[in-house]
Amino acid sequence: MLHVRLTAPHDLAEAVLTRLRDDPTVVHLVVLRGVVVDGDGDLLTFDLARENANAVLGDLRDLGVEAHGSLRVDEAETLLSDAADRAEDLAPGEPVDAVIWDAVEERAAVDARWSWSFLAFMVLATLIASVGRYLDQPILIVGAMVVGPEFAPLACVCFALARRSWGLIGPATFTLATSAGLAALASYALWQVADLLGVVEERAATTGELTEFIVAPDVWSFVVAVLAGVAGVLSLTAAKSSTLVGVFISVTTVPAIGTLGLTLAVGAWGEAWSSVLQLAINVGGIVLAGTLTLLVQSAIWRPGRRRWTPEVNDR
Repeated sequence: MLHVRLTAPHDLAEAVLTRLRDDPTVVHLVVLRGVVVDGDGDLLTFDLARENANAVLGDLRDLGVEAHGSLRVDEAETLLSDAADRAEDLAPGEPVDAVIWDAVEERAAVDARWSWSFLAFMVLATLIASVGRYLDQPILIVGAMVVGPEFAPLACVCFALARRSWGLIGPATFTLATSAGLAALASYALWQVADLLGVVEERAATTGELTEFIVAPDVWSFVVAVLAGVAGVLSLTAAKSSTLVGVFISVTTVPAIGTLGLTLAVGAWGEAWSSVLQLAINVGGIVLAGTLTLLVQSAIWRPGRRRWTPEVNDR
Protein backbone atom coordinates (compact mmCIF):
# COMPACT_ATOMS: atom_id res chain seq x y z
CA MET A 1 0.00 0.00 0.00
CA LEU A 2 0.96 3.63 -0.52
CA HIS A 3 0.38 6.47 1.90
CA VAL A 4 -0.62 9.68 0.11
CA ARG A 5 -0.56 13.15 1.62
CA LEU A 6 -1.82 16.16 -0.30
CA THR A 7 -2.60 19.80 0.31
CA ALA A 8 -4.99 21.86 -1.78
CA PRO A 9 -7.20 24.98 -1.61
CA HIS A 10 -10.58 24.25 -0.08
CA ASP A 11 -12.61 24.12 -3.31
CA LEU A 12 -10.03 21.92 -4.98
CA ALA A 13 -9.92 19.66 -1.92
CA GLU A 14 -13.67 19.16 -2.31
CA ALA A 15 -13.16 18.00 -5.90
CA VAL A 16 -10.45 15.63 -4.68
CA LEU A 17 -12.82 14.20 -2.09
CA THR A 18 -15.41 13.61 -4.78
CA ARG A 19 -12.83 11.63 -6.72
CA LEU A 20 -11.61 9.56 -3.79
CA ARG A 21 -14.76 8.74 -1.80
CA ASP A 22 -16.15 6.13 -4.17
CA ASP A 23 -12.84 4.50 -5.11
CA PRO A 24 -12.60 1.05 -3.47
CA THR A 25 -8.79 1.10 -3.72
CA VAL A 26 -8.65 4.18 -1.44
CA VAL A 27 -8.96 3.64 2.32
CA HIS A 28 -8.38 5.53 5.58
CA LEU A 29 -9.27 8.88 4.04
CA VAL A 30 -8.69 11.76 6.49
CA VAL A 31 -9.47 15.45 5.89
CA LEU A 32 -8.15 18.32 8.02
CA ARG A 33 -9.88 21.56 7.11
CA GLY A 34 -8.03 24.86 7.02
CA VAL A 35 -4.77 23.57 8.51
CA VAL A 36 -2.50 24.81 5.72
CA VAL A 37 -0.91 28.05 6.90
CA ASP A 38 -0.79 29.72 3.48
CA GLY A 39 -4.32 30.45 2.33
CA ASP A 40 -7.43 28.37 3.12
CA GLY A 41 -5.83 25.07 2.24
CA ASP A 42 -6.91 21.63 3.47
CA LEU A 43 -4.80 18.57 4.20
CA LEU A 44 -5.89 15.13 3.02
CA THR A 45 -4.25 11.80 3.74
CA PHE A 46 -5.24 8.31 2.59
CA ASP A 47 -3.88 4.87 1.82
CA LEU A 48 -3.92 3.63 -1.76
CA ALA A 49 -3.44 0.23 -3.37
CA ARG A 50 -0.24 0.29 -5.45
CA GLU A 51 -1.92 -1.44 -8.37
CA ASN A 52 -4.29 1.48 -8.93
CA ALA A 53 -1.82 4.25 -8.12
CA ASN A 54 -1.26 5.41 -11.71
CA ALA A 55 -4.97 5.97 -12.31
CA VAL A 56 -5.64 7.75 -9.01
CA LEU A 57 -2.52 9.92 -9.06
CA GLY A 58 -3.18 10.76 -12.71
CA ASP A 59 -6.66 11.98 -11.85
CA LEU A 60 -5.36 14.09 -8.97
CA ARG A 61 -2.77 15.72 -11.21
CA ASP A 62 -5.43 16.37 -13.84
CA LEU A 63 -7.48 18.16 -11.20
CA GLY A 64 -4.56 20.52 -10.55
CA VAL A 65 -3.31 19.32 -7.16
CA GLU A 66 0.29 19.48 -8.35
CA ALA A 67 -0.11 23.06 -9.61
CA HIS A 68 -2.16 24.50 -6.72
CA GLY A 69 -1.00 22.40 -3.79
CA SER A 70 1.25 19.44 -3.13
CA LEU A 71 1.15 15.68 -3.56
CA ARG A 72 3.39 13.32 -1.61
CA VAL A 73 3.49 9.54 -1.96
CA ASP A 74 5.29 7.22 0.47
CA GLU A 75 5.56 3.47 0.76
CA ALA A 76 3.62 2.10 3.72
CA GLU A 77 6.02 -0.69 4.64
CA THR A 78 3.86 -2.02 7.46
CA LEU A 79 0.09 -1.49 7.42
CA LEU A 80 -2.15 -3.73 9.50
CA SER A 81 -5.68 -3.21 8.23
CA ASP A 82 -8.42 -5.45 6.90
CA ALA A 83 -9.70 -2.50 4.85
CA ALA A 84 -6.30 -2.14 3.21
CA ASP A 85 -6.25 -5.85 2.44
CA ARG A 86 -9.66 -5.59 0.78
CA ALA A 87 -8.51 -2.57 -1.25
CA GLU A 88 -5.54 -4.54 -2.58
CA ASP A 89 -7.82 -7.47 -3.45
CA LEU A 90 -10.07 -5.13 -5.47
CA ALA A 91 -7.16 -3.55 -7.36
CA PRO A 92 -5.98 -5.23 -10.58
CA GLY A 93 -2.77 -7.25 -10.57
CA GLU A 94 -0.23 -7.84 -7.81
CA PRO A 95 1.32 -5.06 -5.67
CA VAL A 96 4.88 -6.24 -6.27
CA ASP A 97 4.40 -5.96 -10.04
CA ALA A 98 2.89 -2.47 -9.99
CA VAL A 99 5.00 0.26 -11.61
CA ILE A 100 4.25 3.75 -10.31
CA TRP A 101 5.45 5.87 -13.19
CA ASP A 102 5.26 9.19 -11.35
CA ALA A 103 7.56 7.84 -8.64
CA VAL A 104 9.99 6.37 -11.16
CA GLU A 105 10.10 9.65 -13.08
CA GLU A 106 10.73 11.66 -9.91
CA ARG A 107 13.56 9.32 -8.92
CA ALA A 108 15.03 9.49 -12.42
CA ALA A 109 14.95 13.29 -12.40
CA VAL A 110 16.82 13.40 -9.08
CA ASP A 111 19.40 10.88 -10.26
CA ALA A 112 20.02 12.89 -13.43
CA ARG A 113 21.31 15.91 -11.54
CA TRP A 114 25.04 16.53 -11.44
CA SER A 115 26.42 16.94 -7.92
CA TRP A 116 29.73 17.05 -6.15
CA SER A 117 28.83 13.98 -4.13
CA PHE A 118 28.12 12.02 -7.32
CA LEU A 119 31.49 13.08 -8.72
CA ALA A 120 33.25 12.18 -5.47
CA PHE A 121 31.84 8.65 -5.44
CA MET A 122 32.66 8.25 -9.13
CA VAL A 123 36.28 9.34 -8.64
CA LEU A 124 36.75 7.18 -5.54
CA ALA A 125 35.27 4.12 -7.28
CA THR A 126 37.48 4.69 -10.32
CA LEU A 127 40.66 5.02 -8.25
CA ILE A 128 39.83 1.86 -6.31
CA ALA A 129 39.22 0.02 -9.58
CA SER A 130 42.53 1.20 -11.07
CA VAL A 131 44.42 -0.05 -8.01
CA GLY A 132 42.53 -3.32 -8.24
CA ARG A 133 43.61 -3.75 -11.85
CA TYR A 134 47.23 -2.86 -11.05
CA LEU A 135 47.37 -5.32 -8.12
CA ASP A 136 45.20 -7.87 -9.98
CA GLN A 137 42.80 -8.04 -7.01
CA PRO A 138 39.17 -8.86 -7.94
CA ILE A 139 37.98 -7.93 -4.46
CA LEU A 140 38.99 -4.32 -5.11
CA ILE A 141 37.20 -4.40 -8.45
CA VAL A 142 34.02 -5.62 -6.74
CA GLY A 143 34.36 -2.90 -4.12
CA ALA A 144 34.72 -0.28 -6.84
CA MET A 145 31.62 -1.57 -8.61
CA VAL A 146 29.57 -1.21 -5.43
CA VAL A 147 30.83 2.32 -4.74
CA GLY A 148 30.29 3.51 -8.32
CA PRO A 149 27.05 5.52 -8.82
CA GLU A 150 27.01 5.39 -12.62
CA PHE A 151 23.94 3.18 -13.00
CA ALA A 152 21.62 5.97 -11.82
CA PRO A 153 22.06 8.28 -14.84
CA LEU A 154 22.06 5.27 -17.16
CA ALA A 155 18.68 4.23 -15.76
CA CYS A 156 17.51 7.81 -16.18
CA VAL A 157 18.41 7.72 -19.88
CA CYS A 158 16.50 4.45 -20.24
CA PHE A 159 13.43 5.99 -18.62
CA ALA A 160 13.67 9.10 -20.79
CA LEU A 161 13.82 7.04 -23.97
CA ALA A 162 11.05 4.64 -22.96
CA ARG A 163 8.64 7.28 -21.62
CA ARG A 164 9.62 10.05 -24.07
CA SER A 165 10.72 12.35 -21.27
CA TRP A 166 13.27 14.00 -23.50
CA GLY A 167 14.19 16.66 -20.95
CA LEU A 168 15.90 14.06 -18.77
CA ILE A 169 18.35 12.86 -21.43
CA GLY A 170 20.53 15.98 -21.44
CA PRO A 171 21.11 16.22 -17.66
CA ALA A 172 21.64 12.47 -17.29
CA THR A 173 24.10 12.31 -20.19
CA PHE A 174 25.96 15.35 -18.89
CA THR A 175 26.19 13.84 -15.40
CA LEU A 176 27.52 10.54 -16.69
CA ALA A 177 29.91 11.94 -19.32
CA THR A 178 31.49 14.66 -17.17
CA SER A 179 31.87 12.48 -14.08
CA ALA A 180 33.33 9.61 -16.11
CA GLY A 181 35.75 11.95 -17.88
CA LEU A 182 36.89 13.61 -14.66
CA ALA A 183 37.21 10.23 -12.95
CA ALA A 184 39.40 8.92 -15.79
CA LEU A 185 41.48 12.08 -15.54
CA ALA A 186 41.89 11.60 -11.78
CA SER A 187 43.02 8.01 -12.35
CA TYR A 188 45.47 9.15 -15.02
CA ALA A 189 46.88 11.84 -12.70
CA LEU A 190 47.29 9.38 -9.83
CA TRP A 191 49.25 6.90 -11.91
CA GLN A 192 51.29 9.60 -13.59
CA VAL A 193 52.46 10.78 -10.19
CA ALA A 194 53.10 7.20 -9.11
CA ASP A 195 55.09 6.63 -12.30
CA LEU A 196 57.18 9.75 -11.69
CA LEU A 197 57.91 8.50 -8.18
CA GLY A 198 59.09 5.22 -9.64
CA VAL A 199 56.57 2.98 -7.86
CA VAL A 200 54.77 1.72 -10.97
CA GLU A 201 55.81 -1.30 -12.99
CA GLU A 202 54.47 -1.28 -16.52
CA ARG A 203 54.23 -5.06 -16.55
CA ALA A 204 52.02 -5.06 -13.45
CA ALA A 205 49.85 -2.34 -14.96
CA THR A 206 49.16 -4.35 -18.10
CA THR A 207 48.92 -7.92 -16.83
CA GLY A 208 46.80 -9.84 -14.36
CA GLU A 209 44.82 -12.96 -15.11
CA LEU A 210 42.17 -12.35 -12.45
CA THR A 211 41.18 -8.91 -13.77
CA GLU A 212 41.99 -9.38 -17.45
CA PHE A 213 38.27 -9.37 -18.30
CA ILE A 214 38.34 -5.56 -18.00
CA VAL A 215 40.54 -5.25 -21.07
CA ALA A 216 39.15 -8.25 -22.94
CA PRO A 217 35.66 -7.26 -24.15
CA ASP A 218 33.76 -9.94 -26.03
CA VAL A 219 30.22 -11.05 -26.75
CA TRP A 220 29.78 -12.12 -23.13
CA SER A 221 30.52 -8.58 -21.99
CA PHE A 222 27.48 -7.46 -23.99
CA VAL A 223 25.35 -10.34 -22.69
CA VAL A 224 26.17 -9.47 -19.07
CA ALA A 225 25.46 -5.77 -19.72
CA VAL A 226 22.07 -6.62 -21.23
CA LEU A 227 21.12 -8.87 -18.33
CA ALA A 228 22.31 -6.26 -15.84
CA GLY A 229 20.29 -3.58 -17.60
CA VAL A 230 17.12 -5.65 -17.33
CA ALA A 231 17.75 -6.51 -13.68
CA GLY A 232 18.67 -2.94 -12.80
CA VAL A 233 15.55 -1.40 -14.29
CA LEU A 234 13.33 -4.05 -12.71
CA SER A 235 14.92 -3.38 -9.32
CA LEU A 236 14.30 0.36 -9.69
CA THR A 237 10.67 0.07 -10.74
CA ALA A 238 10.02 -2.48 -8.00
CA ALA A 239 12.12 -0.52 -5.44
CA LYS A 240 14.36 -3.53 -4.78
CA SER A 241 17.60 -1.93 -3.58
CA SER A 242 19.19 -5.25 -2.62
CA THR A 243 18.87 -6.46 -6.21
CA LEU A 244 20.39 -3.21 -7.46
CA VAL A 245 23.59 -3.88 -5.51
CA GLY A 246 23.97 -7.11 -7.47
CA VAL A 247 23.61 -5.12 -10.69
CA PHE A 248 26.43 -2.80 -9.61
CA ILE A 249 28.72 -5.78 -9.08
CA SER A 250 27.94 -7.34 -12.46
CA VAL A 251 28.92 -4.50 -14.83
CA THR A 252 32.41 -3.21 -15.57
CA THR A 253 31.82 0.46 -16.31
CA VAL A 254 33.82 1.87 -13.39
CA PRO A 255 36.65 -0.71 -13.71
CA ALA A 256 36.97 0.18 -17.39
CA ILE A 257 37.24 3.90 -16.58
CA GLY A 258 39.85 3.27 -13.90
CA THR A 259 41.87 0.98 -16.15
CA LEU A 260 41.72 3.60 -18.91
CA GLY A 261 43.49 6.13 -16.69
CA LEU A 262 46.04 3.53 -15.57
CA THR A 263 46.92 2.32 -19.06
CA LEU A 264 47.13 5.83 -20.50
CA ALA A 265 49.55 6.79 -17.72
CA VAL A 266 51.93 3.93 -18.59
CA GLY A 267 51.47 4.27 -22.34
CA ALA A 268 49.68 0.96 -22.91
CA TRP A 269 47.58 2.22 -25.81
CA GLY A 270 46.18 -1.17 -26.81
CA GLU A 271 44.73 -1.85 -23.37
CA ALA A 272 43.50 1.73 -23.14
CA TRP A 273 41.49 1.18 -26.32
CA SER A 274 40.18 -2.12 -24.97
CA SER A 275 39.01 -0.32 -21.84
CA VAL A 276 37.13 2.23 -23.93
CA LEU A 277 35.53 -0.58 -25.94
CA GLN A 278 34.54 -2.40 -22.76
CA LEU A 279 32.98 0.79 -21.42
CA ALA A 280 31.05 1.40 -24.65
CA ILE A 281 29.75 -2.19 -24.71
CA ASN A 282 28.53 -1.98 -21.13
CA VAL A 283 26.86 1.41 -21.51
CA GLY A 284 25.24 0.42 -24.82
CA GLY A 285 24.00 -2.91 -23.47
CA ILE A 286 22.54 -1.40 -20.31
CA VAL A 287 20.75 1.44 -22.13
CA LEU A 288 19.35 -0.89 -24.80
CA ALA A 289 18.14 -3.53 -22.37
CA GLY A 290 16.88 -1.03 -19.80
CA THR A 291 14.87 0.90 -22.37
CA LEU A 292 13.31 -2.24 -23.83
CA THR A 293 12.44 -3.48 -20.33
CA LEU A 294 10.64 -0.23 -19.52
CA LEU A 295 8.77 -0.36 -22.83
CA VAL A 296 7.59 -3.88 -22.04
CA GLN A 297 6.56 -2.84 -18.53
CA SER A 298 4.73 0.18 -19.92
CA ALA A 299 2.82 -2.05 -22.35
CA ILE A 300 1.94 -4.64 -19.71
CA TRP A 301 1.25 -2.40 -16.74
CA ARG A 302 -1.20 0.23 -17.93
CA PRO A 303 -3.54 2.09 -15.60
CA GLY A 304 -6.97 0.52 -15.53
CA ARG A 305 -9.91 2.37 -17.05
CA ARG A 306 -10.76 5.22 -14.72
CA ARG A 307 -14.16 4.98 -13.13
CA TRP A 308 -14.37 8.76 -12.78
CA THR A 309 -13.83 11.57 -15.25
CA PRO A 310 -12.90 14.99 -13.84
CA GLU A 311 -14.91 17.99 -14.86
CA VAL A 312 -13.19 20.60 -16.99
CA ASN A 313 -10.98 22.56 -14.64
CA ASP A 314 -10.20 26.10 -15.70
CA ARG A 315 -7.89 26.85 -12.83
